[in-house]
Amino acid sequence: MSRLSFEKKRAQQPAAHPAVVHVRVSGAGSASVGGTAVTAAPGQEIQQAVLDHLQRLAISLGAPIRATIHDDRVGCVVPLEVSADGSSRVAGEPARVAPRAAPGVVQAPTGQFGPAPVMDLPSPRTAVPAVPAPATARDREAAAPAPAPLPDPESTPAAASTPARGFDAVAEEVLGDEPVTETAEGAELLAEPMRRINAAVRDGRIEEAAGLADRTVAEASAVLGPRHAEVLHLRELTAYIAYLAGDPVRACGLSLDLARLRRQALDAESAYGNVQSAATAWRAVRDPEEGLRLGRDLIALWADLAAEPGPAAGDPRPLESARARMVRLTDRAAKAARA
Repeated sequence: MSRLSFEKKRAQQPAAHPAVVHVRVSGAGSASVGGTAVTAAPGQEIQQAVLDHLQRLAISLGAPIRATIHDDRVGCVVPLEVSADGSSRVAGEPARVAPRAAPGVVQAPTGQFGPAPVMDLPSPRTAVPAVPAPATARDREAAAPAPAPLPDPESTPAAASTPARGFDAVAEEVLGDEPVTETAEGAELLAEPMRRINAAVRDGRIEEAAGLADRTVAEASAVLGPRHAEVLHLRELTAYIAYLAGDPVRACGLSLDLARLRRQALDAESAYGNVQSAATAWRAVRDPEEGLRLGRDLIALWADLAAEPGPAAGDPRPLESARARMVRLTDRAAKAARA
């Protein structure tokens, strides 16, 4: 299916109903979401890791995720709805159940499952009825979840007429009825593997989707060449899946590589879309040193695009926002060095 016919068909599709997944948080602090193990990053609460995972599922599905959170630590079941923008709400009455504990062992309450500290999004997560542990401003910055790949409202004053770019465009293709390819040979060679990749993403099988995408890129590169339009298109999908899998560093790096290739080919529109994908992933990088490293590469390429004819030149505010984040990252890195 061509991109143009895809957009027309996509506009006619009804909104999807919220998906429902079962979440279990064990007494040991580990968790599973729909049977998939979820682990917390160093310094991150398991509640935050679960909410990040649910947000990524909502992004890939294009609809809110309804989850039943069974927290074995305190014996509480909380129905929760998490949207793609990171907001969450209690979707029903929490219920008490007997906490799981070893025979003869008294299990002290550790706090009900609840959302992460407030992040810098238009719609922050809503607190679940609970008493979370106090968090410092530094803790909130370190544990901030990955922003959803949604357009920056400040940078899209004419959102209704602005085409989807970056991860937004990839997500729309994943949600389509048929795979989107660039060429006739691509449709013949890649339609079936892309169909499997898209289905895995929609079902929340992100690890499987990542493996399928990597293999498909390698096979397509061997047949078509590494700079073929279909291969670049597949690499956009691979970067998006890396973002959904919680690997924003890889997602940012892949997107920057694509933006450089697109700029060399004088494709300013696609290059800017890749820069926007890179920026989305970069904002999810928590380590300040890593963020500074990637941010320097991102802003240098972004500034070059903004100085040339194309959509980046007419959209300066997101670039200024990225530069402001670099100042904050520099401050965080300096504080970490002094600690």
